[in-house]
Amino acid sequence: MNPNDTPKTPTLDRSGCEVSEISIAQLVGEVYEFAPPAERGRLLEHLLRPLGVLSLVAVANGIFASIRFRSGWPEMHVRAEDALNVQTGDVITLVKHVQQVSIQAVDGLADMLASSPVMTGSAAAVLLISLLVQRSQTRRAGDRDDLEV
Repeated sequence: MNPNDTPKTPTLDRSGCEVSEISIAQLVGEVYEFAPPAERGRLLEHLLRPLGVLSLVAVANGIFASIRFRSGWPEMHVRAEDALNVQTGDVITLVKHVQQVSIQAVDGLADMLASSPVMTGSAAAVLLISLLVQRSQTRRAGDRDDLEV
């Protein structure tokens, strides 16, 4: 760890399992890295949907803003060549940003990945789906507990 890096405090779910926002971003990056171009495009479309122009310009040196403008508005379709130009590190940065804007968008990746036969063959995708479902259930349980208080 760099001396300038601030340590990240992992969050614990109700079962005591460590669920770090960073590990989810890294898993999404790994899934993206090994996904075929069409699936990469779907993944990017899903992650870019909740972000506005200013967010897109600020993330990963504006690469996602360029993709968004080329793909049209409001409907978006990420071209295969654009998806191939996005690096894994860019996706990790994107996921970290999306988690701050819309945690539901990141959690929604579970459904998107589970609906793809190509992606469900990936160990990283299966682990990511499991973590996202677990996090979503934990958050819903916490919401119910807050209502009961």
